[in-house]
Amino acid sequence: MISVVGPGGVGGLLAGLLRRAGIETVVVAREATARRIATDGLTIESAGYGTFHVDVPTATDVPRGSAAIVTVKGYGLADVLPGLAVARPAEVLTLLNGVSHADLVHAALDGPAGGRVACGSVGVVSARGPDGVIEHRSGSAVVTAHAGTADWEVMRALAAAGVTVHSRGTETEVLWRKLRFLSPMALLTAWTDLPIGAALRADPATTDGVVREVAAVAGAAGVPTSFEDLRADLFAIHPAMTTSLQLDVRRRGPNELDVLGTRIIELGAAHGVDTPYLQRVVDAIGARVDGAGTGSARSL
Repeated sequence: MISVVGPGGVGGLLAGLLRRAGIETVVVAREATARRIATDGLTIESAGYGTFHVDVPTATDVPRGSAAIVTVKGYGLADVLPGLAVARPAEVLTLLNGVSHADLVHAALDGPAGGRVACGSVGVVSARGPDGVIEHRSGSAVVTAHAGTADWEVMRALAAAGVTVHSRGTETEVLWRKLRFLSPMALLTAWTDLPIGAALRADPATTDGVVREVAAVAGAAGVPTSFEDLRADLFAIHPAMTTSLQLDVRRRGPNELDVLGTRIIELGAAHGVDTPYLQRVVDAIGARVDGAGTGSARSL
């Protein structure tokens, strides 16, 4: 059995694909969400997988001994770790943004009483709309975990459901390869509240400063990253693309600014990498969310 913890845009899509493929799947969510999905099922509207509806069992706790895919946002991780530790899943694959959660996940779940634990990444553009429909706007879903996960049940199940899976590199490499791309994209769209094409061009000096600092911190953390290559990759994104951080900041709701910005600044400080452009952008976004900066402002 595969438990999908957090049936939002990503988790709902993966649960729907698994269930459609005939794989025993349960969605784990808070009581109200679990009750709604138990009644209404999951409806997926996907550019790559088509439009389909599945009924799927739900629970508020991970069934003991199942394999688990965790797709909550970073700010929701602390709420689900205790339940995962009690359930002792045979496997746990987390698909969260950032790198700082890895230590928390392994501290809570590693050990002789637990199963196999990996922190991976997912490449997908998917969101749950107000009506509960999962809107999958990219043509595919790609899940990557470290090289030792090729024979894991969760990876085999995802592949059987049509998800592209990769098992390669170290866990640090897997997490940073996504974060170094996602962080500047999310921060610049949230800072300007513009689609990525316009956001990248709104303030060229800040764009280059943020990209250069993220590349430097990634390199210091052990994943060599070229500023020029990272910048080129960002400018190759479809210019109309927006990000979940941008939308969350606009709503002034819970968001991953800490995961995608503040933690990189802290890692930079730990490695002796100065990050004034990142600090400026994170402070400005934080001020818009709660009326106060998220750190000490620095003049450039």
